[in-house]
Amino acid sequence: METSSISVIEQDGHGVPAQKITRAFERAHAEKRGVLIPYFMCGYPGIKASVDVILAAAEGGAEIIELGMPFSDPLADGATIQHAGHIALENGMSIQGCMEIAKQVSARCDATLLLMGYYNPVLSYGLERFCAAARANGVSGLIIPDLPVEEADPLQAAAYRHGLALIFLVPPTAPDERIAMAAQRTTAGPGGFIYCVSLSGVTGSRQELPAHLQSFIARIRAATQEHPLPLAVGFGLSTPEHIASVTSYAEGAVVGSALVKLIEQHQADDPAAAVKTYIQSLQKQ
Repeated sequence: METSSISVIEQDGHGVPAQKITRAFERAHAEKRGVLIPYFMCGYPGIKASVDVILAAAEGGAEIIELGMPFSDPLADGATIQHAGHIALENGMSIQGCMEIAKQVSARCDATLLLMGYYNPVLSYGLERFCAAARANGVSGLIIPDLPVEEADPLQAAAYRHGLALIFLVPPTAPDERIAMAAQRTTAGPGGFIYCVSLSGVTGSRQELPAHLQSFIARIRAATQEHPLPLAVGFGLSTPEHIASVTSYAEGAVVGSALVKLIEQHQADDPAAAVKTYIQSLQKQ
């Protein structure tokens, strides 16, 4: 089913969106570096300002960017991202608003965009409608933190029909069988990577990386050897040293809460300039 649907998408002249993810990792591999993946909450600190900071990250060198969709009950988010989501909702941000932000960003830069958010609003919006809108507005993939791999069939089918990657999160507590299932599902689609959650619990920047992280990544490599994929590490990363360390044994590194804090600190002056400088600094270690 997926193969024939993807072939139809290729005929429209725009290619398969998820292949942008693959190309970003291939470029980084050829240049012997990792892929930095910043996260931004759509609508925070304001609707226009969120577009500005996302574009600033792209100007700073970010090739893949996560666009957060605010939700009223964000169980996996720490206090920083919860606060940003609350402000975004107060600003009137909705799924349609997130699509509009993606449209504006994709029209002005070539960064690969991923929508990240919880399953219930996506389900309420309509899976097919959501995936069609994501593709139409320049999105290449979806990250749904509360969607277990065993229950992903309906969204996976819709995403793959529209050439979108469905990216699964793998926490340290995941058994090898579930890791292998996530890899198998990802390689059956048009592109993507495995999102390795560095620690159990909620998001939030931390001073030190978990001691078990490198061995956890090695376990994922072993569990996915039949379906090798890029691995990106997220949750808790905030410094150039973190990024350098993680990308010495994984293909990508995700930064979220630290960016949200930075934007909050610079709301009164120029958050976009601060974001661009920070993104550049993370890649200089």
